[in-house]
Amino acid sequence: MIPKTAKMRVARPTDNLSEITQMYVNGLGFELLGDFVDHNGFDGSIIGHKHHNYHLEFTHHKGDEVGKAPTKDNLLVFYFTDPEKWQDSCQKMSRAGFIEVEPYNDYWGVSGKTYEDLDGYRVVLQNREWAS
Repeated sequence: MIPKTAKMRVARPTDNLSEITQMYVNGLGFELLGDFVDHNGFDGSIIGHKHHNYHLEFTHHKGDEVGKAPTKDNLLVFYFTDPEKWQDSCQKMSRAGFIEVEPYNDYWGVSGKTYEDLDGYRVVLQNREWAS
């Protein structure tokens, strides 16, 4: 079993490294934790919160083009228990350049909003606690 103290990093490629990094930093309130240039041909940024056990990493391999998200169901989902914080986060997402879209799966629209970044990847902000 993976211990609770393990860090998780979700990594994905992008053709728009600086723009995507800024969208997620501004939209989700993350910090730029690190970045790298020409590491074996890759540039990248690592964002998140210093004390959280998850990070996002965006990379770009020089000379390659990755295009848009493969489906409309590629999601990052965040659950909020405070309606005011949820509303504030929704406003930040719009100001950061995310576009509010209809969810591919109607379930995500019942208590949340779905946003799409300029690569076509989606973030869902759920206005309820996750129930296991």
